[in-house]
Amino acid sequence: MSAALTAAARPLWFIDNLARVHLDSASTNGVFDLVEAEGWEGDMPPLHLHSDADETFYVIEGSLSLHLPGRSLLVEAGSAFLAPRAIPHTYRIESERARWLVLSTPVGLADFVRDVSQEAEADELPPRGREHDVAALAAAAARHGIELLGPPGALPTS
Repeated sequence: MSAALTAAARPLWFIDNLARVHLDSASTNGVFDLVEAEGWEGDMPPLHLHSDADETFYVIEGSLSLHLPGRSLLVEAGSAFLAPRAIPHTYRIESERARWLVLSTPVGLADFVRDVSQEAEADELPPRGREHDVAALAAAAARHGIELLGPPGALPTS
């Protein structure tokens, strides 16, 4: 793999988060994606699993609770956690705001984020209470090897 320098990532409104795709398949020869996300306290995506990718979360600011079957833990700034492929998981933002990186190996997350996001109207978190088309989100997730298993707030069972 040759070294690549990417331009500043454009801000995207990804569900209820502000996201930036820093590295994707084109810049890593298909090895991994690197996505930065930021969100408000209480934000929680649908319970889901990635059929063919591991996700490593690295918290830059604030704290997230990560939930897998039979295991939940608080991940604070400066700490990392692996959510293995094919294992149901979700997270919840526990601090007033949080910012984290997600390393997806192999690639796929960056394409999903771009597929379901809209260009941010400003370089800030999206307005709270936006409506989401759950069926469209589930269909896009399925196209990218992600299975939605429950609504936001659902936790994996043991």
